[in-house]
Amino acid sequence: MFKTNEYFDGKVVSIAFNTSKCPATVGVMAAGEYEFSTSTIEHMTVTSGKMSVLLPNETEWKTYHEFETFIVPKGVKFKVKMDTDVSYRCLYK
Repeated sequence: MFKTNEYFDGKVVSIAFNTSKCPATVGVMAAGEYEFSTSTIEHMTVTSGKMSVLLPNETEWKTYHEFETFIVPKGVKFKVKMDTDVSYRCLYK
């Protein structure tokens, strides 16, 4: 039914589920900086707090606030960082 994932020694925790259109996760990230890789296109929405993101082929970090979404291409690595704990939703397309 649901699958729980933990990354970075438990500093990032997500719960996976299926929406009517695609797989998704909701989760939380502790303050810090993390690098992720993608196997699908990801539509990530910040649901509380703010998250700075460095997407592939970019040289400047961009900050996303509550209810803002960014899209990460398939097959790349990207970095995120935050000063406080943040929650998010990610749709995998």
